Amino acid sequence: MGARKKISAEKRKEALKTMYFAKLNGVPSSPRKMRYVVDLIRGMEVNRALAVLKFSKKAASENVEKLLRSAIANWETKNDRRAEEGELYVTQVYVNEGVTMKRMRPAPQGRGYRIRKRSNHITLFVDVKPNDNK
Repeated sequence: MGARKKISAEKRKEALKTMYFAKLNGVPSSPRKMRYVVDLIRGMEVNRALAVLKFSKKAASENVEKLLRSAIANWETKNDRRAEEGELYVTQVYVNEGVTMKRMRPAPQGRGYRIRKRSNHITLFVDVKPNDNK
């Protein structure tokens, strides 16, 4: 590894130590369906976001709820204390496209139709909202 690359990698690792996040890779649903659920909770307080996800009819909300609970636990572990009511917020959350499995489905007259089974990766950041009381 080159010197500049090593320095930038160390800076990136140090920056991640101050961030509180959780990642879920290879979720077997399309990124588009997952983004509908993720857009519901972006910027919300975590307890309210958990309630929204719990009562959502979308199947993808179960995975996002699990991920949010993990991010909260990561925050509590790094800060050595429990999260209080109204303290933590979902600061960033994004969905990236994962591996697409390609399959064939029999079609009329000896043809085959392509089926793309999509997957996605979710990354969710939580943090305390800064006080701007000036």
